[in-house]
Amino acid sequence: MKPTTEEEVKPEVVGTDKADIIPPTSLAKRYGSRIILTTYPGQSGVEPTSLIWGAEDPQKRGPVIVSRAGQTMKYRNAIGAHGGSYSIYNALAIAGGDLDMDFRPNFFNTEPTFKFKPNKAWADPSAIVSMDPYGHEVASLYTGYIEKGLDVRPTIAITRASMRVAEIAEAVKNGVLPVDGEIVMTQEGDVRVTKVAVEPVWHLPGVAKRFNIDEGKLRRALFEHTGGMYPELITRPDLEVFLPPIGGLTVYIFGPPEKVSDPNVKLACRVHDECNGSDVFQSDICTCRPYLAFGIQEAIREAQNGGSGICIYFRKEGRALGEVVKYLVYNSRKRGGDTADKYFARTENIAGVRDMRFQELMPDILHWLGVTKIDRMLSMSNMKHDAIVGSGIPILERIPIPDEMIPEDSRVEIDAKINAGYFTTGKAYTDAELKQVKGRGWEKWEDVAH
Repeated sequence: MKPTTEEEVKPEVVGTDKADIIPPTSLAKRYGSRIILTTYPGQSGVEPTSLIWGAEDPQKRGPVIVSRAGQTMKYRNAIGAHGGSYSIYNALAIAGGDLDMDFRPNFFNTEPTFKFKPNKAWADPSAIVSMDPYGHEVASLYTGYIEKGLDVRPTIAITRASMRVAEIAEAVKNGVLPVDGEIVMTQEGDVRVTKVAVEPVWHLPGVAKRFNIDEGKLRRALFEHTGGMYPELITRPDLEVFLPPIGGLTVYIFGPPEKVSDPNVKLACRVHDECNGSDVFQSDICTCRPYLAFGIQEAIREAQNGGSGICIYFRKEGRALGEVVKYLVYNSRKRGGDTADKYFARTENIAGVRDMRFQELMPDILHWLGVTKIDRMLSMSNMKHDAIVGSGIPILERIPIPDEMIPEDSRVEIDAKINAGYFTTGKAYTDAELKQVKGRGWEKWEDVAH
């Protein structure tokens, strides 16, 4: 007997055995009773739009189409969702009825404030594998697709703004940075900046090659270790592009953006990986905030000297281990005696590795910007240095964080890193000396017995 109420309707599950899954009434109204868990190459109704990664002509390359909503479903040529990790909030808004599932953005007046000139890396399928080189121009390049009702969205946005950072304001106040009216605009330390936000778009064959692994192995690992979130990683080998649910990056450009790719001027560069506790809340257990501020200062200084400066900020919290793991490590360090000789062991005990950032994909943004060399690299990381140089961009000088900017409680971190091979122009401690480098203890102010 046919159900008489919507609540009794069980969805038809396509792509697997039928299951007794009953969606909320509101979702049943929105999506209907037919659930497509996955698709297969050549399946009826599947007509992916042509997408040729590395094609020089963006029209021949084609747009990245990932949405499952509306008529876009059958023309999808990529796996995943727009917005990276924010796609989950988008889903919540739709489930709660605050956002229509077929909503389409109005891109009027959203075009970039600066038009970066295409360079040879944009058409090199091996040079850029983790972002869409044309991701900032989809509203103009692929107007025809959008007018047909296909959900084509930008993955790059370029804007301009002013910023005020406390350390930069202090540098202006102390005469370290002058007010020039073009870059540093006021005595209060207001700085003019061009900003580029980038969402990740992975070309899976290129990513696999970059890590020197089999693409099938990569797809299986991505599928298994996201709880089977994207079955088409397995069932659709013909779809080579994946928008992963991770954070992206932001580029902060000081000085005229066109100078970034000019080989005739100097470029100062800071590649910074997110550290919320230090970057935002100024925890003194690490050097992240001081080094970020120093990187911004030197990028501004280079731009004021007629060159260019960039700071690239990646969302890779806690060495891409996350804040929960980071704080567990903090507990282990402080309760076990926070000494530099055991710094990495504390992380390995909990996370299994020292660092999960794997900088192989990081240079893509430099190639997209047209960077051909870095005159002053504001980083001590060998992983970052080697990834950049290995991608064909020479680094002429490496600048460590000045000693006077290192918080006392972060000596454990910085000295352990130097001992492990981080670049320095100062002293590298022996293993025996590392045992004497101690961080602040928790005596008399821990709340919980353990």
